[in-house]
Amino acid sequence: MNSESDSSSAMMSHQRRRSDGLFSIASDVWTARELVAQFVLRDINIRYAQAFFGFAWALLMPVLIVLSGLVFRLVISTLSGQPIASSSIASLAVKSLPWAFFSGAISVSTQSIITYSNLIGKVYFPRESLPLSAVLAQCFDFGIGLIALLIAVVVLGVPLTFNALWAFPLIVLLFSFTVGVSLLLSCANLFFRDVKYIVQVILNFGIFATPIFFEPHMLGPVGSRVMMLLPLSPFIEGFNISVVNGNNLLSTITQVTSKGTVIVWSPWYLAYACVTTAVALVLGAKIFRHFSGKFAEMA
Repeated sequence: MNSESDSSSAMMSHQRRRSDGLFSIASDVWTARELVAQFVLRDINIRYAQAFFGFAWALLMPVLIVLSGLVFRLVISTLSGQPIASSSIASLAVKSLPWAFFSGAISVSTQSIITYSNLIGKVYFPRESLPLSAVLAQCFDFGIGLIALLIAVVVLGVPLTFNALWAFPLIVLLFSFTVGVSLLLSCANLFFRDVKYIVQVILNFGIFATPIFFEPHMLGPVGSRVMMLLPLSPFIEGFNISVVNGNNLLSTITQVTSKGTVIVWSPWYLAYACVTTAVALVLGAKIFRHFSGKFAEMA
């Protein structure tokens, strides 16, 4: 009994002595990469091994978002008397994928520490491995959805240009931003168990605050700018502008509406996405590492 207590105390003491520098955190996670891989495989197996539809579940969320968006667009089309263009459907599909990735990863990673609470305090490993593995497991769904998206874009007749390559740096930024937010929320949920409920409410209604079901320019110059200041908006709209519209994200794009000239996209939005990603990742990693020494007490 005493030996287990001494071992746990020594483990917690060692955890408190670990540096909270970003390089140290990244080094610890890289050292435990095999363990992270095992966590990822376990999450994927649990999700799909005994599921009737198997990997088809990976497409469920994007498809539901697209169908919901089509209903919304159908209402607008009926009121305006304009038909729904194939590019509008492609836009919905492209925008739904990053949102489905983010919402799915956040939902699982927020509870990742509590899910593996039986390991906390018993086995030493970088605690960052838990939310990180949850986000990486969601990348599997994202990969399946990306393949389906490419097929859908071709079927809908949307020409892919060189500017579609902007999707790759956007994916890296989105992944990094999601990891940072996951670190923050998983840590907060351990100390305040109602965080997971707040997160679900935000995710349920957050889709209406991001430019998925409608275009930002519909809100006018001021409303469009406010919407694009939401952290996820530059990622989502950037995918749409580069892949569907074939525009360069380093160019300013404007559109004349009945409410005035709207800035649809600005290079500053890309810079804003980079800044929010860096802040989320650095802040999430440092706060998570700072409080990780208390995880064994709270789990």
